[in-house]
Amino acid sequence: MFDELSARFEDAVKGLRGQDQISDTNVDGALKDVRRALLEADVSLPVVKDFVAEVREKAVGAEVVRGVSPDQKFIQVVHDQLVEVMGGDNAPLAQAEQAPTVVLMAGLQGAGKTTATAKLGLHLKDQGRRALMVGADVYRPAAIDQLKTLGAQIGVEVFSLGADAKPEDIAAAGLAKARQEGFDTLLVDTAGRLQIDTDMMEEMVRIRTAVQPDEVLLVVDSMIGQEAADLTRAFHDQVGITGAVLTKLDGDSRGGAALSIRKVSGQPIKFIGTGEKVEALQPFHPERMASRILGMGDVLTLVEKAQKEVELADVEQMQKKLQEATFDFSDFVKQMRLIKRMGSLGGLMKMIPGMNKIDDGMLKQGEQQLKKIEAMIGSMTQQERENPDLLAGEPSRRRRIARGSGHQPADVDKVLADFQKMRGFMQQMSQGQMPGMGGMPGMGGFPGMGGGGMPGMPGGMPAGRGGGPPRRQRPVKKKKGFGDL
Repeated sequence: MFDELSARFEDAVKGLRGQDQISDTNVDGALKDVRRALLEADVSLPVVKDFVAEVREKAVGAEVVRGVSPDQKFIQVVHDQLVEVMGGDNAPLAQAEQAPTVVLMAGLQGAGKTTATAKLGLHLKDQGRRALMVGADVYRPAAIDQLKTLGAQIGVEVFSLGADAKPEDIAAAGLAKARQEGFDTLLVDTAGRLQIDTDMMEEMVRIRTAVQPDEVLLVVDSMIGQEAADLTRAFHDQVGITGAVLTKLDGDSRGGAALSIRKVSGQPIKFIGTGEKVEALQPFHPERMASRILGMGDVLTLVEKAQKEVELADVEQMQKKLQEATFDFSDFVKQMRLIKRMGSLGGLMKMIPGMNKIDDGMLKQGEQQLKKIEAMIGSMTQQERENPDLLAGEPSRRRRIARGSGHQPADVDKVLADFQKMRGFMQQMSQGQMPGMGGMPGMGGFPGMGGGGMPGMPGGMPAGRGGGPPRRQRPVKKKKGFGDL
């Protein structure tokens, strides 16, 4: 998400390039672009007005130190204001002095409350906390069954009295169970409606009275844009929310909800949902989100994702293989599966600074190519996976792999040649050398990383050990492989 908003913000600073300082005159055009960008991102109009006014006040007359251009200073002001609008610092989930901590999940139907409840249950489990999820949505068909299915999937217990009991009675009984059995957190999944109505709010108040929650989290679908402001205001006025969970941030949402919720309610966004998988829940960090909006990437979140999936012993073993150029196809498949566990290739790439401009179509093409490569590797014997050099000298093996994976022999040749180049590249990198990146797998189609190498680096990649397939087997017509992703 935020791709369109990021592009608009970039347009806003272009007019300030080449200026000596930020003034009332030259900042007007930039602020108009910022205003337009926020409105097109579906940010609430009052929030947009306040945001633009604050940026103007802080930008005009701002001291620009030597070495920092006015456009860079403007970006800094916008970044800081985005952070402030979204809450400043990360707001962790409350933890009651006396267990259990009670968390009430509220929101409209379709926002993803039940899934968000399970995601939060798994997040707490990963933190070493023992959560009990309560199914109190007695209106939506199969809502309780959905929560039980998700609970079984993640190993978190679910309590419910069925669809015939009153929601407030279910919540109260769940609280009693949590106290008796030593659960430290109670997550209550409540019913939603297609729209805000009196019955819904009255029921939420009854449930709140029954369990006296430490947190009331409003689950908001990020796709609803500026409607999030009205929704947040209604729930906060009648129920009193303490925070929000913003869902479906992996979709085509324009980002308005993320910029409206805190300003309207005064309460922070605490978590964001970034995918359909039950693991796809992240604590919300305003500073990181502001960096992503401005196209600066989000390296810290990327590192946290990697740390969650990668064992230190695996890292050390992989480093040794790279240094010795013994990285093989089995290792490559292992790395691909690791990336899949961390999220989509596109989502991960856009967390890297400078990679936000990569075309979505190109990323999808890259993901499809990786699937083809995985199919080819799946057609290899264990011996061939562990010894790529074996394939370089035996064309019959490559033809067999092509038939088994449903591709052409030339495709297998290209994959093998690129793999050997990558292995040589990685070996040189691990030894402190900086070769060109012309043949690095997965980089050939990205801006600034094509066949000519990275800017400032020599083009062309020295071949790794094995040298790829014999020259007579190489096709005249170029086929897509690693280097074309």
